This record gives sequence, C-alpha cells and structure tokens, in this order.
Amino acid sequence: MSTFDLYTTKPADQDGQWTVPASGAARFNWEYDEGRERLLNLYQKGKDKQWDQVTRIDWSLEVDPYDPLGVPDEAMTLYGSPYWDRMSEANRADLRRHYASWQFSQFLHGEQGAMVCAARIVESVPDMDAKFYSATQTMDEARHVELYSRFLHEKIGLLYPINDNLQSLLGDTLRDSRWDMPYLGMQVLIEGLALAAFGMLRDTTSKPLPKQLLAYVMQDEARHVAFGRMALRDYYGQLSSAELAEREEFVIEGCYLMRDRLRGVEVLENFGIPKKDAEELSENSEYLQFFRRLLFSRIVPCVKDIGLWGPKLQQAYLDMGVFEMGDSNLDALMQQDEEIAEALDAERFAAEEAARVDEVEQAIAQGAEA
Repeated sequence: MSTFDLYTTKPADQDGQWTVPASGAARFNWEYDEGRERLLNLYQKGKDKQWDQVTRIDWSLEVDPYDPLGVPDEAMTLYGSPYWDRMSEANRADLRRHYASWQFSQFLHGEQGAMVCAARIVESVPDMDAKFYSATQTMDEARHVELYSRFLHEKIGLLYPINDNLQSLLGDTLRDSRWDMPYLGMQVLIEGLALAAFGMLRDTTSKPLPKQLLAYVMQDEARHVAFGRMALRDYYGQLSSAELAEREEFVIEGCYLMRDRLRGVEVLENFGIPKKDAEELSENSEYLQFFRRLLFSRIVPCVKDIGLWGPKLQQAYLDMGVFEMGDSNLDALMQQDEEIAEALDAERFAAEEAARVDEVEQAIAQGAEA
C-alpha cells in the first residue's frame, strides 16, 4: 500500500516531493591521515554500533493501533474538556491512534531531514574526521527512517504530513550556505529536541515495541549530538562576536519554532475542533506545558556547551522558562540512553536464551519418554 493512502491529509507538495534549493560549497580534503582523536574514536564507535532493525527489533510484538503507546488519558490535550466529555469511547480510542500517528510521523519526517543534513555535512564540512563520522550518521538516520516508517505502516496504519514549523526549520537549515549550519540546525536543535521527545515517550510508554524503537534510536542519537558538540565547540571558539550573534539569532528562532511545533493542533482539527479552540486547548494543556519545557533539557546545555550563550540567547531561554536547564549534565543523560538500550538487549537476549534452553530440555525429555 502506498504511503499516500495512509496520510490523514495529502502533503502540500503535489508530487509528494519537497525540493529545497541548496547553496554552499562541496569541500574536498586531500589530508587523509590526520584527525582529532576524540572524533575518530566517535567514528569508530559509530561503526561498531551499526545494527539492523530487521533483526534487533522484535517486530512480532503486537500493537493495538487504538492504544499504541499505553500512555494515560491525562496526556491527551482534550482530557477534562467539554470536547472530551462528549466523546464516545470509540472516538477517544481513535484520538489515541491519531496522536500516536502524529508524533511518530513527525519523528519519521525529522529523521529523513537528519539523513539529508548528515549527507550535507559529508559534502560541506572541511575536516576529514568529520566527513568520516557524518557518513556513519547518514546510515544511522536511514535506519531510523526505515524503522519509523515500518512502525507507522504496519502497526498504526496512519500517517500525518510534516508539521509546518518542523519543515520551516529544516528548510532554513538546508538553505544556509555556511557549513556549520546543518550541525547547528540538525545536530543541536532538531536532534536535541528529538532526544528529549523520544526519552519522554520511552519512559512513559507501557508497550514493549515502541519502547524498543525509541531506546535503540536514542542510543544512536546520543552519539550524533556528541558529534555536533565536538565539531561546533572547536569551530565557534574561533568566531567573532558578530558571527556568534548570528548563530544565536538562528538558535532563538529555531527554539521558538520547535516549541510551537509540539502542539498537535492538526490532530484536533481532524476531529472537527475549530483551530482557535485547538490552539487554546494545546497552549493550556498542563501535560503539553510540561512536555514543551522538558523538550529543551537536551538543547539548552548543548547550546551553552558549544559557546553560544550571549545575553540575548539567555534572555530568550528565561522567557521560555528553560534557562536553568543550561546546567543539566548532558553527558549523564547520554550515558543513561546507552545503558537503557543495552539493558533492553540483555533482557531480550536472556529471554531468547531461556526459550532455547527450554526447547532443548523438552526435546530431551520427549526422547527419553520415547
């Protein structure tokens, strides 16, 4: 079945393709034998940690498309409103399906954007060690597109087009001719926000399959953010105050776009709720207010770490109510992501080993009886 048969509304691009005019130079480097040790170590880890979604994820796990995540009803924007009270149980189940579809659709579109940006970094970054790592990230992002697409097609059966704000930030990132902007737009802003969103769902879902998807993707994304931090911290230490101010303006605008992206107004409009009411309900939802603040837990400390921390940017984070997140321990969060994925692997492989042992014991017992 074509993806276009599963979209709630058809994508705005008539032929199903979004073409972004690219600018900037493709850079070759004839020095092949030098590089930053920490970045080359990250590249080695990227090679070592490659995996296949076909074998690592247990796709035999059943998913109820009308309750794919198992999160509490309190997480629904409409919960407690007159609209919620008037809904039948069937309507509420359909709302759960649409919200999960909307969330994972944005994850899917964002991962395609990450794949394209990683390929742009390979093309435009001047250093060979960064080209090496970006090549492994491009493969990682392709895998993420593959698994989120499979989850939406096979388990939920419904997709949403890309959100306007996400598309706007992706376009701004790709159209900029400066080689560091795909790092800043994708590795820091979009990937940082995605990590926080993935983490919140990973830690709240009661369903094993989405937990696997999110945990394994986060294991990769933690390396990607680390890559962006290493490369940009080195580069931004060489820039003038005017050049840093330009990057900070981009970050401020991007953060507002990303904050406003996560409302899911499109979902409520599909249920016949007027846009004005949908925006007001989304803005006042306690769950979404908490969610939007948490989303910056990965971005703010990363931005501070790479050297973008001027007064204007700090004021923007104060206005958003996320300034104090600049002191978060990003390395500890990344280590936790790694440990959760490894624990899931150990749990799954232990269960498979126990099943094999049981199968062998049963065969021996049956042979003895015979």
